[in-house]
Amino acid sequence: MTADRLGDGVRIAQLLASEITGDEGRLRALALADADPDVEPTTDGALAYTAVRTDAGDGDDQADAETAELVAEVYVQPARVRVEFVAAPDAVAEAASGVGLRVRPKAVRPPRTLVFVEDGAQVKRVLTAFEAALAPRE
Repeated sequence: MTADRLGDGVRIAQLLASEITGDEGRLRALALADADPDVEPTTDGALAYTAVRTDAGDGDDQADAETAELVAEVYVQPARVRVEFVAAPDAVAEAASGVGLRVRPKAVRPPRTLVFVEDGAQVKRVLTAFEAALAPRE
């Protein structure tokens, strides 16, 4: 059954982007920025895009771009995606580990939480971490 697994980092990042932009519910305040459509995976991870919080729904795209707050950065590796959450790192760690994703803290200032998405099937689960990152302000 391993042939049925999606372990291509670029494709996993594309699936995640599609889930984020297609969610009109709890993640409607998220937008993608700094997208690199031609990103090539590296072992250290290449930045594919960032997820930013906007004041979605007010109809003013210019104001949304100006008030965007970084939530996470998505990096592409050959066989997985690494999501570095800036917003609510403790809540993200708890939510991601609660749904069975591999989580690791990153000791930087401000602190970050790394969440690894190693299969296309895990894309839906990482959305829980994005929800946790948005929850403190809602």
